[in-house]
Amino acid sequence: MTGMEITGTRDGGVSAEVPVGKNVLEVPSDVDRLYEVIDFVKESLGGLGVSERAMTQIELVVEEIYVNIASYAYPPGTGKVWVGCDVSEDTMSVTLTFTDCGPEFDPLKSPEPDTDAPLEERNIGGLGIFLVKRNVDGLSYRRRDGYNILTIEKNLG
Repeated sequence: MTGMEITGTRDGGVSAEVPVGKNVLEVPSDVDRLYEVIDFVKESLGGLGVSERAMTQIELVVEEIYVNIASYAYPPGTGKVWVGCDVSEDTMSVTLTFTDCGPEFDPLKSPEPDTDAPLEERNIGGLGIFLVKRNVDGLSYRRRDGYNILTIEKNLG
């Protein structure tokens, strides 16, 4: 994970990869905290001259990923979500990392929705990750030490 450190596990031990530092937000998995997450990312990108289009794409991606984690990672309660935002001014890009310790879930294995089918014939679900894939330049998932780690790359220029 770029620019992030290794820290403790859910039970206080050491070895799990949980982002820490000034460019990381730790927030409860509560959909009511969405705007806190969006504001954190926007503040991290402040002063870079990010286009309105790129910022709208980033906000969409952050909303889709965070709301899914907040809604499904910790049923029936809540847990922690770590959002890392690593900005590279040299390449005008951002790496967003979403980490949670909910049950293993790789959103990249979700089937592509049939966007050509009539609305009433479409399956429920899958459109959010479809939109995320269409609005970023790189996307990867891994499971490590009980943590889901989703990494998103977005060029800003």
